[in-house]
Amino acid sequence: METVKVNTSQHIDIDYPVAGLGERTSARLIDLGLLGVVAIIVLIILMTTGLWNSEGISFIVILSIYGGGFVFYDLLCEIFMNGQSVGKKLLKIKVISLDGSQPSLGQYFIRWIFRIVDFTFLTGGVGGFISVAVTENKQRIGDIVAGTTLIKTVPRTKLENIAFHPVNEDYTPSYTNVNLLSDRDIELIHEVLSTYYKTNNPDIVYHMANKVSNHLGISNLPENVNAMDFLRTVVMDYNQVTSRSV
Repeated sequence: METVKVNTSQHIDIDYPVAGLGERTSARLIDLGLLGVVAIIVLIILMTTGLWNSEGISFIVILSIYGGGFVFYDLLCEIFMNGQSVGKKLLKIKVISLDGSQPSLGQYFIRWIFRIVDFTFLTGGVGGFISVAVTENKQRIGDIVAGTTLIKTVPRTKLENIAFHPVNEDYTPSYTNVNLLSDRDIELIHEVLSTYYKTNNPDIVYHMANKVSNHLGISNLPENVNAMDFLRTVVMDYNQVTSRSV
């Protein structure tokens, strides 16, 4: 499986399974098919209501709404569906920033506006496909400019292999200041653990444990606690502490 190495804001390298050309193309065909079905429905409505031959404002409004939806479909879907369109969701792929975070509105906009370069006459309609095929991170031109790429969202690790088990009510946190961490920090720990189980690379675990311990002001881990156990404990502590504050 091809992966893309994402360097997070905490300078931890995470390998995500990258969405290839076939998945991108299939997702796009699904989206175009959906838009085609909507177009047919709009035509049926226009003809059955007598608006097809009308010169009134209703005819213009309906066509304008559909036209706007067609043009802005990708942009609006990615903004409001967390980096996915209907096709991307069905194919289980999504847009992320190269630092592992959710793209900003500006990044989504750049990806969208560069569709003109990727898929229109400026590059013969195949610029995006060629770019995805030859670039290391499987990026179309818009992705390169925006600093984004597409990854697979299929879970890579079973729940029992990660540290997100529910915490018992009588559980006592070992590190009470874990509220200094954010949800994004915990998600990153999850990704590090997932990557470890896939690659058996202990360096990313040590690196992550060092980052977290420094952030929490822990100079040395207890002798009987290794880096993996520390990260698991931090996540359980975070779940317990944050659940109490809800």
